[in-house]
Amino acid sequence: MNFLDRPPRFLFFTGKGGVGKTSIACATAICLADAGSKVLLVSTDPASNVGQVFGVTIGNRITEIAAVPGLAALEIDPQAAAQAYRDRIVGPVRGLLPETVVKGIEEQLSGACTTEIAAFDEFTVLLTDSTLTAGYDHIVFDTAPTGHTIRLLQLPGAWSGFLEAGKGDASCLGPLAGLEKQREQYKAAVDALADAQRTRLILVARAQQATLREVARTHEELAAIGLTQQHLVINGILPQSETESDPLATAIHEREQVALHAIPSGLQALPRDCVMLKPFNMVGLPALRHLFDDTATTTEVTIDSPLELDEPNLSELVDEIAKDRHGLILLMGKGGVGKTTLAAAIAVELARRGLPVHLSTSDPAAHLEDTLNEALDNLTVSRIDPQLETERYRRHVLETKGSKLDEQGRALLEEDLRSPCTEEIAVFQAFSAIIGESGTKFVVMDTAPTGHTLLLLDATGAYHREISRQMDTSGLHYSTPLMRLQDPKHTKVLIVTLAETTPVLEAANLQADLKRAGIEAWAWIINSSVAATKTESPLLQQRAANELREINAVASRHARRYAVVPLLRHEPIGLACLLALSKPLINQDPERLC
Repeated sequence: MNFLDRPPRFLFFTGKGGVGKTSIACATAICLADAGSKVLLVSTDPASNVGQVFGVTIGNRITEIAAVPGLAALEIDPQAAAQAYRDRIVGPVRGLLPETVVKGIEEQLSGACTTEIAAFDEFTVLLTDSTLTAGYDHIVFDTAPTGHTIRLLQLPGAWSGFLEAGKGDASCLGPLAGLEKQREQYKAAVDALADAQRTRLILVARAQQATLREVARTHEELAAIGLTQQHLVINGILPQSETESDPLATAIHEREQVALHAIPSGLQALPRDCVMLKPFNMVGLPALRHLFDDTATTTEVTIDSPLELDEPNLSELVDEIAKDRHGLILLMGKGGVGKTTLAAAIAVELARRGLPVHLSTSDPAAHLEDTLNEALDNLTVSRIDPQLETERYRRHVLETKGSKLDEQGRALLEEDLRSPCTEEIAVFQAFSAIIGESGTKFVVMDTAPTGHTLLLLDATGAYHREISRQMDTSGLHYSTPLMRLQDPKHTKVLIVTLAETTPVLEAANLQADLKRAGIEAWAWIINSSVAATKTESPLLQQRAANELREINAVASRHARRYAVVPLLRHEPIGLACLLALSKPLINQDPERLC
């Protein structure tokens, strides 16, 4: 692996959930320890299975891994860190401030920004030359802070009285109030991140165009603030040897090769490693020691197609949805799970049945025009442009709130307005306007990725409270957007995930946060399932076998109703392929399948 050539002291792995950051971080730590180095492996991944991998209970303390001499590990639970962080901020004012004010503070501290800053607060000490880590040659992290968090911590205004003065009502400033360490320590941590002699950032992706575009944005954002020592690892590539006489494996391999040849220009100059898809789960030392070894052999796998077990399909969900004749259908989930495609598939299936449908997207990476390249009766397609709405919102805030701030305060406000939270608040007005149409037709929306969606709901909740406050004494009947989202007769929330450990956990966390906002998920959709296909490829059969555990977890623990959508041979573009998504694979001719 190129990224293991003369490694610096700190190695950070970053990438979206499910690309294999933790597995690669664990394999890296083992590799370095086997070479004679003293290594500390730090996991802040909520789906971390580091303890399971090594057969040791780890938790939030440095634990020696007896099976790997020279290796120790530490697990930081980001949700627990965020809760402790909230308690630290809210505790001193509880009982002193009105309960409504305390609840408002808690809600402000319930977003993704708080979780990220709390995690950064936890591992700051590991980045500075403390006695805690002095004995380690390398410290390996399986996640990395975002550019927004780092920029926020670099701003002098973050350490002034700006927050206490209450001059900005933006979305990410509140979490900074709980930073209890000295400013110099945070500065040292940020300096360590930006020091190419001490830190290497490894971008982890899959050979998928959407994932590579997302990694390219991360690369540019972090390089712009000084994190220039970057490597790219493309994980889970299907070997060409698997494509013999298997149409699905051949199609996947060709799709991956197209993505690799069209790699974004910003990534082309980075040192690059490719890790082949393995026929075994990344659990246990033997598996991890073979992760970077391309000579690993395939094991024998026997699998019965889950379709023979009568797994529900998308068409069955649409049957239930169609009974209402109108309503709001929201697809929620992390980026890259296929919300845009499934929203289009549901909209097309409803429209094909003669029902009026408005399909809209606020997903910045969505390409509905590509996915739905033919006109269809009863279907209207629109897009909320996040960039346009966000720029309009930023200008308004800077012209109003920003006009009263000094230079430091304005710089902090401008950075806050570059946060993901801001985009969700900005598109809210357009979003709520579209909700109104769902009284007479179906409105199908592919919302933004999970963390952004939760912040959108926070924005909706703030609007709800304000309207309630203004109208409770007026005697008028009214309905706010949050009330509609909370009404199961009006709104159906479909959570989209993949049959993999991290995406399922992320979807379960989203469902819990929806419940906190009084919104019940109506159904789950497990997308791009290999287990819902027929394949002769041993590697894909192993992947299908691995999926069964996650499908069973969704069916038994998480979802009241669910559907499994098969992985198609080709990208689902056009009406025929979109309609194919909602049909049982067993009823289709595999040679004609999209």
